[in-house]
Amino acid sequence: MLGKLARQQDPNVLVGFDHADDAGVYQIAPNQALVQTVDFFTPVVDDPYVFGQIAATNALSDVYAMGGKPLTALALVCFPEKADLEILERILAGGLSKMIEAGCTVIGGHSIRDEETKFGYAVTGLIDPKEVLTNAGAKPGDALILTKALGTGVISTAIKKGKAEETWIDAAVASMTTLNKTAAEIVTAAQLRSAGRPRAAVPAWPAIHALTDVTGFGLIGHAREMALASNVSFHLHAGSIPLLPGALECVRAGHIPGGLKNNRDFAECLVGYDDGVSGELRAILFDPQTAGGLLISVASEDATPLARSLNAAGVSAVQVGEVVVRAKPLIAIRS
Repeated sequence: MLGKLARQQDPNVLVGFDHADDAGVYQIAPNQALVQTVDFFTPVVDDPYVFGQIAATNALSDVYAMGGKPLTALALVCFPEKADLEILERILAGGLSKMIEAGCTVIGGHSIRDEETKFGYAVTGLIDPKEVLTNAGAKPGDALILTKALGTGVISTAIKKGKAEETWIDAAVASMTTLNKTAAEIVTAAQLRSAGRPRAAVPAWPAIHALTDVTGFGLIGHAREMALASNVSFHLHAGSIPLLPGALECVRAGHIPGGLKNNRDFAECLVGYDDGVSGELRAILFDPQTAGGLLISVASEDATPLARSLNAAGVSAVQVGEVVVRAKPLIAIRS
């Protein structure tokens, strides 16, 4: 809907909503800009403390996806009038624990009464305007690296139905409470070192061309945004896409969130599949992720060193495809 509104002419807006990027970027000084984002949602797990952690991890992710450093956060709370306030205290405590881990200071917030609990944050970060990483800039020949496995949406739906196995829950929670901080620090360090320098002079510094995180629109939705913003197409390899334990089982059992259906209805017209791609995997590609991983477009010769650096730091990064010249379909899924 924002796209239908008149654009405000402000030269300090470095990244607005034109390309559906992860956060807005607003320049406030020659070498400093604000990164701003907001995200909140209903509970995806039963434990209030863990829900708070997940909500904070998810809200922080968009700042990391721009290459920024989170600075401050404002809590957003919707809570039933007659519900136990100890539950809300646990939600807030869980969120605070992740904000502390991120080095981001919670400076306030706002709450309203609501029949359904909702929680999240508006987060502000800092970045040098010359170092902003957007979802535009992917180049033909680049490799695509993903830093987290897919499946949190279908597993969360199974949790709500009481059908999720304990091992599935544990893996999904571990993913949703892992900050993208380490991955983003490695990516931004590589970007800083390689920017503006001859390739021969910096062979160990990967060239990062585009960055986004995979959240509510699923892998295909966010890949679509990156491909359109960069005027390229993507080839994704079905066998390389990492999946959380239980993800395929949840699809087979019909634990399909409404967001997956909406994502598929919106974006599948731009996707082509090889015959060997299973129906379950086709569905997972549209699964809305909570606190998902980063999708990185990096020069092909730098993909292995970057993945190695991420893996050494404990980030489960894998190459899932490559960028090609713009063609139809926009995103091809290879078996």
